[in-house]
Amino acid sequence: MNQPLAYVHPQAKIANNVVIEPFVTIHKNVEIGEGTWIGSNVTIMEGARIGKNNKIFPGAVISAIPQDLKYNGEDTLVKIGDNNIIREFVTINRGTKANWETVIGDNNLLMAYCHVAHDCIIGNNCILANAATLAGHIMVGDWAIIGGLVAVHQFVSIGEHTMISGGSLVRKDVPPFTKAAREPLSYVGINSIGLRRRNFSSEKINEIQNIYRFLFLKNNNVSQAISAIEAEMPASKERDEIISFITNSSRGIMRGYLKS
Repeated sequence: MNQPLAYVHPQAKIANNVVIEPFVTIHKNVEIGEGTWIGSNVTIMEGARIGKNNKIFPGAVISAIPQDLKYNGEDTLVKIGDNNIIREFVTINRGTKANWETVIGDNNLLMAYCHVAHDCIIGNNCILANAATLAGHIMVGDWAIIGGLVAVHQFVSIGEHTMISGGSLVRKDVPPFTKAAREPLSYVGINSIGLRRRNFSSEKINEIQNIYRFLFLKNNNVSQAISAIEAEMPASKERDEIISFITNSSRGIMRGYLKS
């Protein structure tokens, strides 16, 4: 349903039952799937691919060109999946020729004033609280929760089922299933409450906790910890995911537990 006070470029591909409120601007080379609601004063620029049943609140700007001086006008995309909530004044920039696209999966909540820079990839079921800021090329795994006012350095990876305390500065990778807080950002335990809410068994939670004891609580360096985990912990999906994340970390992982 197009409002007469909205501007929709004639080349934009909009499903029949998309609701477009007054003062929306939708540029060409945009696709929006059925059931999506676009609040007033939203701007959706070239290269946006938005799926079904999303809610985009007033003032958001989707698919603006990257804030990257290396960007040279190449045709790139923002891909947003289904059932996302994008609150007021969120900004999501499209990709550069490094990856060609910025990607946001399904069922995510991006609260007001969040920024997602070029070439980021956000999985499914994530929450970014108010004013969380992702620099370029950041990977966020499924079910991650990033607190308000968190600033994440470019090229950082954040594992699935993680929780990062509000106001944190994230300079290093955050392994899956962990909680991160303090300055400098440090391990403060596993995200046991989140894991229980997602139906992880007590045995599985204990297994994950024991894996991270080797890494963060036993005075091992990373290589020693990985060797001990492989030798002493039975193979499992979670064990192998943790090992893979750490061994493939390009920026290195956050610090171990620090006493106050």
